[in-house]
Amino acid sequence: MRLDKYLKVSRIIKRRTVANEVCDAKHVTVNGKAARASYDVKTGDIIEITFGQKVTKYQVLNVTEYATKESASSMYKEL
Repeated sequence: MRLDKYLKVSRIIKRRTVANEVCDAKHVTVNGKAARASYDVKTGDIIEITFGQKVTKYQVLNVTEYATKESASSMYKEL
């Protein structure tokens, strides 16, 4: 699954266009490397997102095409 779609489906970022813009601005790294929106997310990846001064890290637990509001949080673990 593409990185921008994963961020939207897992509800880390609310809109896919916003996720795409954040990736294009190089505010997202995966496993320590800057990642584009087209990066293929795999289980075990560490995603780091920088919003201003705040840096959040997530570990990918599973990748699914669709997620309900309740199951979205089971797709990742906040570090």
